[in-house]
Amino acid sequence: MDAIKPLPQVSSFSASVFSFLDDRLRDAADLSQSPALVSELETEISELDQRLAALSRQLESGLASYASFSDRIGGLLIGVNAKLADLSSSRSASDGGKEEETREHVAGEELPSLAKEVAQVESVRAYAETALKLDTLVGDIEDAVMSSLNKNLRTSRSSGFEEVRLHAIKTLQKTEEILSLVAKRHPRWGRLVSAVDHRVDRALAMLRPQAIADYRALLTSLGWPPQLSNLTSSSLDSKSDDVQNPLFNMEGNLKSQYCGNFHALCSLQGLQLQRKSRQLGSHKGENVLFHQPLWAIEELVNPLTVASQRHFAKWSEKPEFIFALVYKITRDYVDSMDELLQPLVDKAKLAGYSCREEWVSAMVSSLSLYLVKEIFPTYVGQLNEPDLSSEAKVSWLHLIDLMISFDKRVQSLVSQSGILSLQEDGNLLRISSLSVFCDRPDWLDIWAEIELEERLVKLKAEMDNDRNWTVKVQDELISTSNVYRPPIVSSILLQHLSSIIERSKSVPAIYLRARFLRLAASPTIQKFLDCLLLRCQEAEGLTALTENNDLIKVASSINAGHYIESVLEEWCEDVFFLEMGNGQDNPQEAPGQENFTEPSEGIFGEEFEKLEKFRLEWINKLSVVVLRGLDARTREYIKNRKQWQEKRDKEWTVSRALVGALDYLQGKTSIIEENLNKADFTATWRSLASEIDKLFFNSILMANVKFSDDGVERFREDMEVLYGVFRAWCVRPEGFFPKLSEGLTLLKMKEKQVKEGLTRGEKWLRENGVRYLSEAEAKKIAKSRVFS
Repeated sequence: MDAIKPLPQVSSFSASVFSFLDDRLRDAADLSQSPALVSELETEISELDQRLAALSRQLESGLASYASFSDRIGGLLIGVNAKLADLSSSRSASDGGKEEETREHVAGEELPSLAKEVAQVESVRAYAETALKLDTLVGDIEDAVMSSLNKNLRTSRSSGFEEVRLHAIKTLQKTEEILSLVAKRHPRWGRLVSAVDHRVDRALAMLRPQAIADYRALLTSLGWPPQLSNLTSSSLDSKSDDVQNPLFNMEGNLKSQYCGNFHALCSLQGLQLQRKSRQLGSHKGENVLFHQPLWAIEELVNPLTVASQRHFAKWSEKPEFIFALVYKITRDYVDSMDELLQPLVDKAKLAGYSCREEWVSAMVSSLSLYLVKEIFPTYVGQLNEPDLSSEAKVSWLHLIDLMISFDKRVQSLVSQSGILSLQEDGNLLRISSLSVFCDRPDWLDIWAEIELEERLVKLKAEMDNDRNWTVKVQDELISTSNVYRPPIVSSILLQHLSSIIERSKSVPAIYLRARFLRLAASPTIQKFLDCLLLRCQEAEGLTALTENNDLIKVASSINAGHYIESVLEEWCEDVFFLEMGNGQDNPQEAPGQENFTEPSEGIFGEEFEKLEKFRLEWINKLSVVVLRGLDARTREYIKNRKQWQEKRDKEWTVSRALVGALDYLQGKTSIIEENLNKADFTATWRSLASEIDKLFFNSILMANVKFSDDGVERFREDMEVLYGVFRAWCVRPEGFFPKLSEGLTLLKMKEKQVKEGLTRGEKWLRENGVRYLSEAEAKKIAKSRVFS
């Protein structure tokens, strides 16, 4: 029988032994479990002995490898010394002429070879030292990870458990620093880096899940998530002063443990980001390191999401309560993110992370996920049912309104952290519930279709009201409203367009905003343009625009179109629209598919061109209508070829046959002036003057008519009265009748002057201010002159 060994002295026990015995042997009842405890300890000692033996073998292998490298390096150094000795002996044996030859031989052949071998020796030495250092560090990491997973150490919750994990994280950081240096300075050591990465990845695969599991267990012990069962629909909109925040209620050892766990998770995430950045460093142009949510914040949000969804299920038909609850939770606990958790993130050196922003982003993401899984599919299904379609459209627009309002409220929470521009930082996508459309653009198309239908119904009712086409816009929506004098219906259209554009600004992605505007705003403009065209065509079809009311109707339509055109031009100079012209396409869209941005012409480029084409076409038609009426009333005047050889009636300053035509011209032009905007009226009368110039020139001056002195004077007086009609809109109206004016200039010349001048040809015409008539036309006019 073995002799009973005496117990060791109590004074020889360490603090950790005392702690262990206190935990396992608290009272007399625990003594009965001592045989099991002894067996467990013996098993653990046996496992530790086996691991110690394995580490001893690993150390022996490392030492042997180091010895092998040392022997190789020693051999190389011996060879170098031998060559140096040979160089020394050759230098001492050389003389006179051979000394120069030997020096050149050494400089040209021996020294480069020697330098290359020395560099190889240095490279091998550096590689060996780096490999041994990394092997030691990785071994420490693996030991620390295994120790952190030790069941007994974890059960005791001693300070040693946290110290082991912290040691593992610090060793991981040192290893990553060395790997980063190796990747930059020695790119050819890729296999060494790859081998170390493989072992580190295995260690992290065990360390991170365990760290998260410990963090979750600690949150549960803190009483997280807080109770939501006392919430009512009436309390959602008000901030509760008595909100119990477990994060603020932590004290003593529990608070220390939570902060340690939170810091450990942040450090692990920071380490992973560094590793990804290094591994993708050689492909920065091809790979993008996307922002990762903060793990520790996600673990705070996940149990809250589960608890919240019990309430969501009761509010499926009242989505406003869902948004109110999510906002209330987000707002009530956001302060603890800044005050308690942000310093821990800064301590972990996680650059670019804001706990406030991560908290809001995680809450919004949980809401978006619920909308995608539960709300939107239900609404889409209702849209496909004829009986529920109209109600579903109303519900859809109500949901969009709730999402836009919610996004504005949570973005105001984020802006309090000091972020000036969410769009510039690329964070808007992460804190917007409307980001659901990024993955489901088909839902965005449904929204745009419903929005368009809603707008067109309201717009049609306004366009069918004749009063909206007669009353002019009074308020200046833009600086040019008084210039174009548009009917009030154009103001109504702009209000609808502004509303659509304002709603599109809530969409977090530029390419989606462009898509929405092309689907909702562009067809609205097209519908208005179709209405303008229909009104003009109806007026033309009824009376061929011979009636003043029809001219007014067309003028009003031109004013409305030009006003919309000017507003669109002014809008497209805004940064909001310019961003859509920078090639911001859908990153998930395959080449060749439909692109909803217009890089060169702007988002409304096509509609702008159509409005411009409509305006120019109907301005031309106005001038053609007046010219056609003038032509009909001047036929007798033009056909009377004899009048240019008859004596002039001094009682009349204008030919009697021309009076009615000029009165018609002045009356119709005045109607157009009164109702058409200034810019387009100017284009109209100038076009009309040009056409009248051609009409009279071809019908009279080029018609082989003979002009006597009295005939020339009669024609001059008629043309002066014609010019007078246009003198109200310009100082020198004869400048807009170039051929008639220059033809009169030739007719008024003396016979000798004309005959001698025409023999000099075109040069003489230019010297006398005749620039619009050809030499043949000038000769024909000269031949029509009959001198007494």
